[in-house]
Amino acid sequence: MILVTGATGTVGREVVSQLLAAGQSVRVMSRNPAKARFDSLVTAFAGDFSIPETLARAAEGVEKIFSLTFGPDTGVHESNLAQAAKNAGVRHIVKLSVIGVGHGEWNRIADWHASGEQAIRDSGIPWTFVRPGAFMSNALFWTESIKHQGKVYSNYGDGKLPSIHPRDIAAVAACALTTDGHQGKIYPVTGPEALSISEQVQILSTVIGKPIEYVPISDEQARVGMQKSGMPGFLIDALLPFASFIRSGKAAEILATVQQVTGREPFTFADWARERAAAFS
Repeated sequence: MILVTGATGTVGREVVSQLLAAGQSVRVMSRNPAKARFDSLVTAFAGDFSIPETLARAAEGVEKIFSLTFGPDTGVHESNLAQAAKNAGVRHIVKLSVIGVGHGEWNRIADWHASGEQAIRDSGIPWTFVRPGAFMSNALFWTESIKHQGKVYSNYGDGKLPSIHPRDIAAVAACALTTDGHQGKIYPVTGPEALSISEQVQILSTVIGKPIEYVPISDEQARVGMQKSGMPGFLIDALLPFASFIRSGKAAEILATVQQVTGREPFTFADWARERAAAFS
């Protein structure tokens, strides 16, 4: 039995789907499983990282866990889960982390995950850390401005990122959960090409058949836009330093991890754009 936390999220749902396709028994944990609409083959548990007793129930009888948590309390949440997992006799935790752990000066989110990784290490349970960079699906934040203005606003300048398809992140995690040789491994994962936001916008424009203008903006303009969208302050403060790193040109490294772990090439941004074209129309 494999427990998937964060199962309603972009990567979590992909992990569930791929584990089921591999013939695994899957249990999922979410705050409100009745509203989550999971596959009928899945066993759903109500659970909350901040309420240890719910984690104990979710982990009972589980052999492996896919852990997905996010935010400033990641270290505490991973510690709570790891303790419940240890008490339940769990043999392996695969954690979704983030690329850049150890480089908190430009990525505060990496600091959160560094604490979470350490909590799992401290538990003594064998682990695997999957560290993706930017998700291709982040482009969905542009849907409204593309639909209503034909524009995409970004403070990333001309910096390039090798964004990764969530399905590829899930594929690496699923391999780590279902095949041998992954314990104690750290897998930083990227997509197959480094693209600027302008280049991503051009690909989207071609795919949906509609002109889209890329509009560079300042960090302060980006902050105002994030605030208007309702994004919490702690996340805004975490994301803005990352934009500076991208503009520096140092975020463009392409890694072959997806191919090495899964045996196939990762999806391109054009692949993702064709899948999600309807969202921008």
